[in-house]
Amino acid sequence: MKTELDSLATALYVRTDDLLKASPHLAPWRPAVGITPKLSDAELVTLAMMQAMLGFTSEARWLRHVRAHLHHLFPYVPGQPGYNKRLRKAADLLRRVTRTLAADTSVWSDDVWIVDSTPVECGRSRETVKRSDLAGWAEYGYCASHSRFFWGLRLHMVCTLQGLPIGFALTGAKADERETLLDLPAAEDDLVARRPGQTLIGDKNYFGRAFGRELAEHGIRLPRPTRKGEPERSGTLLFKPSRQIIESGNESLKGQLDLEHHRGRTPGGVITRVMQRILALTAAIWHKDATGQAVLRSLTAYDH
Repeated sequence: MKTELDSLATALYVRTDDLLKASPHLAPWRPAVGITPKLSDAELVTLAMMQAMLGFTSEARWLRHVRAHLHHLFPYVPGQPGYNKRLRKAADLLRRVTRTLAADTSVWSDDVWIVDSTPVECGRSRETVKRSDLAGWAEYGYCASHSRFFWGLRLHMVCTLQGLPIGFALTGAKADERETLLDLPAAEDDLVARRPGQTLIGDKNYFGRAFGRELAEHGIRLPRPTRKGEPERSGTLLFKPSRQIIESGNESLKGQLDLEHHRGRTPGGVITRVMQRILALTAAIWHKDATGQAVLRSLTAYDH
């Protein structure tokens, strides 16, 4: 394993362990009487991050790799069924650790955010669509960026200009991007209330007077590109570079962290696997920021 990933894994383990010692209620529930797990919750979070960072979409292959090459970091490794069950139960812990790391960075306080959604494909065959446990949540949708239809979900993300995830939601493929965006500040009033006058940059799909007024009530200003038939809007020249930033963030999740090869087959499984990838992206930005590196979003130093 490269020194950079070794350093990131150690830093994440220590930060998670400190968080759980200070707030033990964040750990997944387990009976007061019973066998203490040999793999700690902090080790589990670190394993989950490293699996996503190194591109192992198969849990069985990942655990074989850990036993063969990472025994010095993880003396005990559970079997695949045990790892899978513990990981799904730890989805909320992954979310809490992700938020803690994000809030520890210098870019957390940025006054400009960007928002976009990207497909999370969950199946391609007709039989998968008919039999999947995701049916009813996953659905057919269209990705205009790649001119293709897909069956699955959409990941809606609000990020800083450095690509740091601020808020995110998983919805059906046909969910209205504007309604989902309105739900994010409503779910985290405290986060938005501390940032009056926040600027949020979106694409042409985030339009509408009523939508804009509701965002303004939350203290959020939303500039966007001019839609066809509208008079020219101010700030048009700013949207091309911001679009590149959005696409770079999506590429980090899809190209380097294999978002669309998550292999989740149930709602809990998909949520956990998406959370692993958002945790990996956040942890890399957090570690690079803490070590004073200029480019925060690149994962190249950690993914091999």
